[in-house]
Amino acid sequence: MKYKILMTLMGLEIGGAETHVVELSKELKKQGYDIIVASNGGVYEKELEEAGIRHYRVPMNQRNVLKMLKSYYLLKKIVKKEQIDIVHSHARIPGFICGRLQKRMKFTFVTSAHWVFYTGMGLKYLTNWGQKVIAVSEDIRQYLMDNYHVRSENIFVTINGIDTDKFSPETDAENIRKGFHLKREEPTLVYVSRMDESRAMVARQLIAIAPKLAEKIPGLRMLIVGGGDVFEELLEKSRQVNAGLGRECITMTGARTDINELVSVADVFVGVSRAALEAMAAGKTVIVAGNEGYIGLFGEEKLEMAQENNFCCRGCEMSEEDKLYRDVVHAFCDMTTEDRQKAGAYGREVIFRYYSVTRMAQDSVKAYDAAWKESHEKQYHVVMSGYYGFNNTGDEAIMLSMHKNIQELGDNYHITVLSNKPRETKEKYGIEAVYRFGVRDVLRAIHDSDALLSGGGSLLQDSTSTRSLMYYLSITVAAKLMRKKVMLYANGIGPVSGKRNRRLVKQVVNKADLITLREENSYEELLAMGVNPKKCFVTADPVFTMDGISKQEAYILLEKEGIPLDKPLVVVSVRNWRDMDKFIIRFAKLCDTIVQKYDRTIVFLAMQMPNDITISEKVQKKMEQPAYILRGSYSPGEVMGMISTADFILSMRLHTLIFAARQHVPLVGFVYDPKIEYYLEKLEMPSGGDLKTFRLEQTLALVEDIIQNKESYVNRLKAKAEWLNQKAHRNEKYLMRLLEKKKP
Repeated sequence: MKYKILMTLMGLEIGGAETHVVELSKELKKQGYDIIVASNGGVYEKELEEAGIRHYRVPMNQRNVLKMLKSYYLLKKIVKKEQIDIVHSHARIPGFICGRLQKRMKFTFVTSAHWVFYTGMGLKYLTNWGQKVIAVSEDIRQYLMDNYHVRSENIFVTINGIDTDKFSPETDAENIRKGFHLKREEPTLVYVSRMDESRAMVARQLIAIAPKLAEKIPGLRMLIVGGGDVFEELLEKSRQVNAGLGRECITMTGARTDINELVSVADVFVGVSRAALEAMAAGKTVIVAGNEGYIGLFGEEKLEMAQENNFCCRGCEMSEEDKLYRDVVHAFCDMTTEDRQKAGAYGREVIFRYYSVTRMAQDSVKAYDAAWKESHEKQYHVVMSGYYGFNNTGDEAIMLSMHKNIQELGDNYHITVLSNKPRETKEKYGIEAVYRFGVRDVLRAIHDSDALLSGGGSLLQDSTSTRSLMYYLSITVAAKLMRKKVMLYANGIGPVSGKRNRRLVKQVVNKADLITLREENSYEELLAMGVNPKKCFVTADPVFTMDGISKQEAYILLEKEGIPLDKPLVVVSVRNWRDMDKFIIRFAKLCDTIVQKYDRTIVFLAMQMPNDITISEKVQKKMEQPAYILRGSYSPGEVMGMISTADFILSMRLHTLIFAARQHVPLVGFVYDPKIEYYLEKLEMPSGGDLKTFRLEQTLALVEDIIQNKESYVNRLKAKAEWLNQKAHRNEKYLMRLLEKKKP
């Protein structure tokens, strides 16, 4: 769909954000979109007019109540008259006004974040980021999430797209040379920025070091381009420097629109953000420096750092006169003309590769499409509660599987996870998360949702502690008090031993709208407590739908851990439990026998860090043969991939068994909990017995049978895993019906 788009910004004077809007508007116009711009006006109005883009004057350039009210009513008329599809705001004041207007007029609303804003004195609450927000760098994306709690899925990262025809080594510079009496042989430095107090620090530094530079670089000319609130002050200082040198070294040009021609006369360019990118497109040697920090002479080794902050230097060391002097002198005196041309050619290559205007427009259209779809399609927001963010691979696998399966229902399904480490969950998996013990954040997430999913694992049990049981029950109660739908999603129930605890589970779980259970045992347990069976459906663990990394990738990880790959691997997964001493001794003997008799390599896998490392070390110390422990921190997909390399598995952990089944790797399970026994029966895989009745000879016989008849075990697992995969996918289908108010 070719939308009619209204761009709103403060003004159209010289500036990076202003240029961004002009270039974006022109490119979208070329692509067939109908573009209209509203602002307080400025020097770029003519360029928009020449491109066939209409401009409305709206005074959105000041935090003045009367002007903001006037802007509100002017924009209301424009939206009605022009029948606008999408409003795209590019600064705090336009965003705030359009946000208020959007509540009344219900248009699709997108914003762009070109910079980081001061959030104190209540200004944070004058900011509206719309339905979707386009950030011009990764660090601004993080800023939006940290300071405004914008959901990561609502942020689209773009670039400052540069017109490489306009900014080109071929640009004619003669008008500038004549206008400023520049001779070709004169070494020329060009700096471009607004001359505002918040932007002009490097201009001040250049003026301050100009006498030293002129002494070191004979005939140096400096063009300082831009206007602003400190322009007159800096003009006076530049005149004093020129008077001291007895010639015009510094030329203050004021505000200009012919930036491409001014850049074209530079041997060396100094600036940040869009100005630096434009100079790179023109093939110039660039020193990246601004009020936010200092990157210095740009080259291949600086690319990653510069891209992280969109060439704005945020988070870098601050600009100082000595650093600036050193790099300017190096660029003019130590670098040859050929060196500068080479640096310029690399910069232009970077622009073509990463900073095209076409890509900037495409990124914006993606945000428009997502926002438009959100405006015109029913949206579902769910909160997932579980044992997430505790370094337990099994529970992380549940979280990832649930998230993936629900997300595949459509882009209109939005998920927030309650995690013990929300930042890590976001950064590691790209999943929206809040702190599970942050009462305010949890209640806000539930309030903003359509449904709470008490998701996966054995959440309702009191064998570890009653406190854990109370946590999950209280989350469910909170959701029901807010009249939200509640689904127990593929839960394993129990054991719940205390009589009071069983009564509480019955009371709370009966309030749930839908219950899916990962095994029949859990179904029977709920019925025994008195839970309504009409709400309960047996499915399977969501992890039966998960995929792992490839074997090739897994072998690389194993090699990095120093695991020898000259013999078949047996992956062992143990966990700490009650009365383990005798089991550890016997289990170590089992591992020794497998190494000696069957010439296998034993590799211990930790499913929960660091707990499983400790118990693995205890078994390893009791062994007489060599064995290895995987000590790295791995994602569930990586763990599943490494399991796929094994000849067979020995495991106490449920999700190690599920990973093995998913990869069709034969396994022997050791029972510490009924859930292990249940899945061993479902998979038709052998049991080594419970921890107290473990018999070495019987288990060795099972191992012998697996080795001798491996193909039959593999084939059995293929069939069982596929059946359980299909059952597991019923979970999200039940959820979809619940949200769409269909009966299960």
